[in-house]
Formats: sequence, structure tokens, C-alpha cells
Amino acid sequence: MEPVQALTELGGIAQLRDLRALTTRTALGRALASGLIIRLPRTMVALPGADSARSAAAATGGVVSHLSAAQHWQWKVKLPPPRPSVTVPRGRRLDRDGGRLLAQVDVHWSDLLPDEVVDGITCPARTVVDCARDLPFAAALAVADSALRSGLVTPTELLAAAARSPRTGRSRALRVAREATALADNPFESALRAIVLEFPLLRVRPQAEVVARGMVFHPDLVDERLGIVIEADSFEFHTSQEAHARDCVRYTALTVEGWLVLRFTWHQVMESPSYVRAVLTDLVARTDRRAKPA
Repeated sequence: MEPVQALTELGGIAQLRDLRALTTRTALGRALASGLIIRLPRTMVALPGADSARSAAAATGGVVSHLSAAQHWQWKVKLPPPRPSVTVPRGRRLDRDGGRLLAQVDVHWSDLLPDEVVDGITCPARTVVDCARDLPFAAALAVADSALRSGLVTPTELLAAAARSPRTGRSRALRVAREATALADNPFESALRAIVLEFPLLRVRPQAEVVARGMVFHPDLVDERLGIVIEADSFEFHTSQEAHARDCVRYTALTVEGWLVLRFTWHQVMESPSYVRAVLTDLVARTDRRAKPA
């Protein structure tokens, strides 16, 4: 797999060793040398974006925000932002050079409080709330899940920040804050959960413990009431023969114990969510014939 695509599937930021497992050393070297991928502290690598966002913030007199701020805090995102995101004070006019930047930068207007900005970047809680108010649910949930995993934001802080956010978009922010969890491993799982949450009949828990054939598993999403397991089937974890064998054992054990197992790929969830919704629609239509496994 090409390094940029591999890193995109990993959420835009990853440990160098994880990226190496998905691509070749030669291709990775070229991507690093050309700036398509940048090195970060602690053996991390990421897609570029933070530097351009800082430049855009300086040019507009604003601060780095939204997905660009999420990247600064080294959170994984559903997809990297196509343009830098900045927030400028209300009433700020972007004339001349600033006006031309509007075609290259996502500009948001808001009067931020002093404690909502850290070194020219929106603080972690404000970053999550901004994304929750302005982005599609799946993208916002991926940011919120990653923020909770990082420990820079707690569930209580996130709920409080969403509750005191501006009225416009507050309900979206509260929804993301209530559904966010640190148990999701990556944006792939977050995006899949976001789709599943569109179906009220399905009541899934991420990483719930399931015992099958004497083995303990923690599937990505589990509906214990209906006996359904929904997996985000990532290429990241199937790069070796041993990993593939473990996955087969897991799938077989769950099936033998009576669980209905659905598996979706990264491309299906991220690029063809309509297919995932169609499958779940068919599933929900048949749930009246499902029985909980022993």
C-alpha cells in the first residue's frame, strides 16, 4: 500500500512501526523525503497540515481550530482536512491577502475566550466541540473518541464544554459528547459506530466482552440483546499469516456460538457508507427472527 493511503487509513497519524507494517521501506523513504509524510516526536509520523494551518492563522489574524487543531493535538481523524481550518474573531474583515485566503482556508468566525486558546491553537475541549458543531457526525465522533483516548479531555469535561457551547450546533455537540468513548481504537471504528447509531433498534457497545468456545473476545461492536457482532475489518491487523489465522478462529468461534457476525472494510465504511446502511437496514428488517445466543 502507498504510504499516504496507509497513513490515511491509520487516521492521519501513527507510530512509525505501524506504518512500516503496511508499506515498503523504499516507498516510505520517498514519502518522508518529499514531505508527503512528516516526522513527529516519539517516533510518530503524520500527514502534513499543522504548519500550513499556523501560516493561515497568522495571515488571517486567527487561531488554528477544528480538524487542524485536532491534528496539532495528535488525534486521529476520519479523513485529513483538505484545507487548513482557522477561527477568527467575529467582525474580522479579511481584505486583500486575507480575502484570497478564503479560497484556500476554512475560516470560522467566533469570539474565543482566553482559556480556549493555547499557543495559537484552540484548547482540546474547544477543539472537540467545534468539530462536533460543524462537522458531520461520523467525522466529529472520530475526533471525540480520539480526544478521550489521548487523555487530554475527560468525558465530564467534554459534556460540560458541549453544554455551554453556543446554541447553534449545541444539540450536535451534546450528541457527540454523549456517544464518545475511549474504547474505539481508531477512526474506522468510530465511523462504523456512527452509522450503526442511526439504527435505534441496534444497541451496540464497543469492545464488550464475549466468550465463545472458551475464548474471550472483545469485538468492535456488540449487541448482546440481539446476538450481533459488527466488526471493522481492517487491513492493518491482517498483514501476517498468523493474524489472519487468529481472525479466522475468532470468526468461527463466534459463529458456532450463535452470534451473527457482520464485517465491513475500511473502504466500505469510509467511501461507501450507503452500502453499510443498506446491509444494516436488511439486518434490522430481520431482527424479529433473531434469538439471543445461549
